[in-house]
Parts: sequence; structure tokens; C-alpha cells
Amino acid sequence: MASSDTAVRDAAMARYARLDAEFTSRGGYTAESEAAIICSSLSLPERVLTQPLGTLSGGQRRRVELGRILFSGATTLLLDEPTNHLDADSVSWLRDFLRAWSGGLIVISHDVALLEASVNRVFHLDATRATLDVYNVGWTAYQGQREVDERRRRRERANAEKKAAALMAQAERMRAKATKAVAAQNMIRRAERLLAGVEEQRQQDKVARLRFPDPRPCGRTPLTASGLCKGYGSLEVFTDVDLAVDRGSRVVVLGLNGAGKTTLLRLLSGLERPDSGQVLPGHGLRLGYYAQEHETLDVSRTVLENMSSAAPDLPEVQVRGVLGSFLFSGDDVEKPASVLSGGEKTRLALATLVVSGANVLLLDEPTNNLDPASRAEVLSALRRYAGAVVLVTHDEGAVEALGPERVLLLPDGVEDLWSADYLDLVALA
Repeated sequence: MASSDTAVRDAAMARYARLDAEFTSRGGYTAESEAAIICSSLSLPERVLTQPLGTLSGGQRRRVELGRILFSGATTLLLDEPTNHLDADSVSWLRDFLRAWSGGLIVISHDVALLEASVNRVFHLDATRATLDVYNVGWTAYQGQREVDERRRRRERANAEKKAAALMAQAERMRAKATKAVAAQNMIRRAERLLAGVEEQRQQDKVARLRFPDPRPCGRTPLTASGLCKGYGSLEVFTDVDLAVDRGSRVVVLGLNGAGKTTLLRLLSGLERPDSGQVLPGHGLRLGYYAQEHETLDVSRTVLENMSSAAPDLPEVQVRGVLGSFLFSGDDVEKPASVLSGGEKTRLALATLVVSGANVLLLDEPTNNLDPASRAEVLSALRRYAGAVVLVTHDEGAVEALGPERVLLLPDGVEDLWSADYLDLVALA
């Protein structure tokens, strides 16, 4: 632009103006503030934005991933369980964001309120009929229309079965006479065509049957942690955290995302070492750890191999039986864990707990990735389990099912007796 040639200078200025206009039209000058708004709305503090991803908690990484997608300017969003790992305020903001979204959206979610707010078309994959039904209506209307369709299918099938039964009975009576054998055979074919023309009746969705193990005998305090400190580089997660887990006790851990809830469970499980302090196993300790990112699964091994390594003394026929109760049957048990969906990994990780004989369970978001019926099974199993539990969750229902005696607040490490007043903090944690 310092050229003395007027034509060159004018051309450069015109090019600059054109590029500046294009940059402005694409939101270049407002991009940073828009990104900051999205991050703030997803409860990602400013200090997190300059940290390496490897230093973030699982929940924070999921929020960064979601924020990146929402900020990308894509014309169509593909979201799979986007409300997992979000607190109540972030979920509310995401519903409003998707309600106002003008682009395309394909979402898989168990959050009914999000579906009611954001979708105007529903694709229902009917496993019984191996068919994808398309409903060009919103979520609430879809549920009503689907029930109408189910009643129609049941009525049509009942009528067809009644007519087919009458034809088969008539054919049976006519068979005895040689002169009417052909007519009888024609009636049988008509009955078969009637039944073939109606759709299969929808079967009840299968649900994993879950019961946590009977805890092995142990001492009065099977797990103790004292003076735990942990940081990543210059980031201090928490300092001087103490926790004594007594036999059969029930503890819930609360704190905002990044407060170190998952880190604490990893330290208690032995997957990570504290910077200072110690974790002391008591007499007879048998730990079971459910990790929200499924790190306890060996993705290079099959479903069956993961289960067999969790219970090496259990005969294979019993291992297969337990897997069957978690909806892994036939060739499914030979699948590598790496190809499983989030929900399937959740079921497999829970199945390994069932055969563990654990007397202390460390549970990190155990209801994530589960459909409502499977979630209800987990909550029921929590209520019945007689061993000790240390629970991290955003799910108020899981806390209510646990019936905690104590609460540990991070990152300060403050311990208190459980009170219903703390329940309001669960969804915000």
C-alpha cells in the first residue's frame, strides 16, 4: 500500500474494503464476543478457555465440544444427548438456543423438555417392524399420534387374526373331503396372506435388569483419604481433602464443573496419584468404580473379555447370563468395546460392577446415556445396594435414590451431614 503508483494503491484499497466487508459480514469482529457468550452460557469460566484440553474435567471437555459446534456456523447441527454434563442453567439456555435456531437440527435426547422446545419432526425407529416412521409434528403431538397408530395396528391385527382363524377352521373341516381339498388349500393361503399383510405388534422395549452386588465383608472403614491435593500444571484443583468411607455409608460429592469431583474419584480408585496426601484401603476393601468416560473398559477387548477380566473366577456361562440381562446376547458379546455406543458402554460398565462383589462403589454420573427405563433400573439398584457409595451426579433423582448421609463439597473439601437443602445444588453442580 506504500506504492507510489496511484492505480496500484487504489486497487489495494478497493481489495481491502472488499475483504473488510466480507470479514464483517461473516461476523469476524463479533466472533470473539459471541464465543465468550456461548462459553459463559455453558458455564465455562474464562480461565478454562486458555487451558490445554487434557487438563479439563470430562464435563468441561463435553461443554467445550458442544460450544465449538454451536459456534461453528454450521447449517445443520447433529447433537447426540447434548444435555449430558450440563447444569440446570446451561440446559435451560441450550433449549432457548435450539428453539431460536434457524438452521437444520437432528437431535437424539432423553430430555423431553428440550425435544418439546426444539423439534417439529420426529423420526421413530421401530425395532419390531424394522421401519423408520416419520411424524411431521412436534414432540407432544408425535406421542399422541404414535399411540393412535399403535392402537390402529393392534385393531387391524386382531381383525386379521379373527378372519384368518375362521378361514383356517373352515379349511380344516373341508380337508376331510377329497372333492374340497383344493378349496381348503386356497382358504389356507388366503389366511396366510391376511396375516402377512398386517404389521407386527410392537413389543415392549427391553430393559437391562440391574442389581448391584452383595458387598463382600469388610472392616468398619474400608476406605480413607487424608490431605489429598491435586493439580495439573499451574492449575490447582483442590487441596487438603479428607474423606472416611464407612461400611455401608452413602456420600454425595457436590461442586461446580471443574471443582475436581471426577478427579477425586480417580484418586480414590487408584487410577491417579495425588500430589500429596494418601488414600488408605481398609480391611477387606473391594472397590467398584464406574467412570463417566468409561475409562475402566478396555476398548481393545471384546464385551465378553471385559466381563471375564472383571470376574475371572466366574464361569463363562454365568458371565454370559449376566451380559444377557444387560441386553448383550449372541454375537453381541464378541463385539470390541471400541464399537459400542455410549449407552452400550454404560451398560457394560455397570455389568462389570454387578460381578465385582464390591463393598464400596465409586459412581461418576451413572445415569448418563441411559433411556428412562434403564435409568429407573439404576436408581432402583442404588436404593437396594447394601454397600458404601460415593456418588457424583447432576441427576437429582439419583441423589434421592441414594438417600445420602453426608455431602462433600469441592473444591474446599468441606464435609457436612446431608440435608434436603443441598438438593437444589445437585442440578447446578
